[in-house]
Amino acid sequence: MFETYAVAFAGVWLALLTMLLQHLIAIGAHRKQAQYVPGVVDAQLGHDSFVFRSHRTYQNSLANTPLMLATALLAMVFELSPTLVAASVWVYALARIAHMVLYYAIATERNPSPRSYFFVLGTLANLVLMLAIPVAWL
Repeated sequence: MFETYAVAFAGVWLALLTMLLQHLIAIGAHRKQAQYVPGVVDAQLGHDSFVFRSHRTYQNSLANTPLMLATALLAMVFELSPTLVAASVWVYALARIAHMVLYYAIATERNPSPRSYFFVLGTLANLVLMLAIPVAWL
């Protein structure tokens, strides 16, 4: 299984590495504040605060990445096309990186913001793979 899906597993690794990086960045940003309580983000903060943006980026990945990883693993169990699985996982992983970079760089309340397009792209990659699974059952 590993050889067949090696490219997909590399994308899974990249998505997990991105989450770890987001986690470390959020911890660092949080601890640089003059006053902070571990585990608590000030409710008064908004998009103009890097602490807020780094926290939200990580929380967004926490909400979305486990679903994609579970979908990818299920697709592998059902022996979906390794090319389809790899493409979906890599689109997702790269979209999450772009989402992260844009969220860190652009402080905006506008919706959709530039990061939103990459959020949607990652979601579509997950949806394609999720919908391909029942087709494999047929």
